Amino acid sequence: MAREVATTRLPISPTDDRDRSGRDRDPDRDGQPQADLRGTPVTLDFDGTPVRAYAGESVAAALYAGGHRVLSRSLKYHRPRAFFCLEGHCCGCLMRIDGVPNLRACLEPCRDGLVVAPQNAYPSADLDVLEAVDWLFPGGMNHHTLMTSSRVLNAVANKIVRKLSGLGELPEGPPEDPPQALTLNPDVLVIGAGPAGLAAAAEAARGGADTVLIDEQPRPGGSLLTDPRYGLAAAQAQVEAAQEAGVKLAPSTTALAFYAEDPEPALAIASGDAAALVRPRATVWATGGYAQNRAFTNNDRPGVVAARAVGRMLVAHRIKPGERVCVSGAGAAVEALIEALRAADCEVIWADERELRLVGVYGRTWVTGVKLESADGKTRRERCDLVAVWNLPAPASEGPRQHGCEVRFEPDRGGFAVQTGPDGGTAVPGVWACGDVCGFMGPERAREMGARAGRAALSALEGAQP
Repeated sequence: MAREVATTRLPISPTDDRDRSGRDRDPDRDGQPQADLRGTPVTLDFDGTPVRAYAGESVAAALYAGGHRVLSRSLKYHRPRAFFCLEGHCCGCLMRIDGVPNLRACLEPCRDGLVVAPQNAYPSADLDVLEAVDWLFPGGMNHHTLMTSSRVLNAVANKIVRKLSGLGELPEGPPEDPPQALTLNPDVLVIGAGPAGLAAAAEAARGGADTVLIDEQPRPGGSLLTDPRYGLAAAQAQVEAAQEAGVKLAPSTTALAFYAEDPEPALAIASGDAAALVRPRATVWATGGYAQNRAFTNNDRPGVVAARAVGRMLVAHRIKPGERVCVSGAGAAVEALIEALRAADCEVIWADERELRLVGVYGRTWVTGVKLESADGKTRRERCDLVAVWNLPAPASEGPRQHGCEVRFEPDRGGFAVQTGPDGGTAVPGVWACGDVCGFMGPERAREMGARAGRAALSALEGAQP
């Protein structure tokens, strides 16, 4: 794995030798070759337009850096859509990639010659004539009630609506190589390669356990790659420590479902070229949390993104997110993001949600400004080209809950948090949970809890030895 830049900030100024996205043009900046810094330069084909990118970075990040903001259209009203989370959870960047529909552009790595196209848009995502549907039915539309006076006319109306809506078209053909079907039986399976999962896997592997660590992201590190206080160097250090301990790391691999009713209960996982049933002796859930939006007018507009997504652009992709950014939220993570944005030569408007509150967004295909309300009730409009929203991440607890773990709604911790003991043990024998899936706690506490869970899982395995 290539070494990453050891800095956690992206120093950008108008005098730097960079293009308008903030990317380096100088191949020897910081004394490192450009290939080591960003990956090998490649070219994507985006709807017939060449786009500069770097091998391995996500398609969504490359398109954003290249100035392509709107990635797709909504399935019914053809409203413009772009990513919110940049982590594969919001479905705002579903695109057709190399002939395959509905792929999450934020999780698809770039390579030379990759063909990318928007979905559900004609003739393009930026200018979609079918957006007229939204204008014709400003109060919403139920297509099942169109032209109901005549059965024939209603059937015609429904056929037209189905043709104009939907999520992509069928693939151009079957895959050349069908995915492999595997069965795995490791000692320990850890789901999630953020600070908690990396620590848990490393502790288990150091004790001699056969440990497999999976993560849906192409690059391990989780929240470390979204927080400027940590960044690439911290993520790389934890990854290397886990690999040196003997952890088998599988990025771009998703946990699909736990089948308790199976004669031998198993967790189904899948990657691009394989699917497997995994029956570990111990399971550690470290799936982290989902970025959450705030409630304000037009909060679904493209350009309203999670603060973690902005952090990921800065930290993981080294992309300048915008020129004038409105940040909504408060806390240490928000202050660190604001500092990093200013270091990247971005103007920042800070709506701390106490003295100044974000109440609305202006713009149609992209954010052009925000409406702010001060503590005395006065409102004003500010120009901006990006809105970064910080809210408590919601624990990604669906998997543990399906596995039988107790989950409790705790609003002050983000949502439905997995209930554990101090060592991460759950009510299900052989199952542990750690990190933000147990309620938001931040990278440092997540790493500490992950280490405890890994040691506890190892100890349980050693105690079960005949």
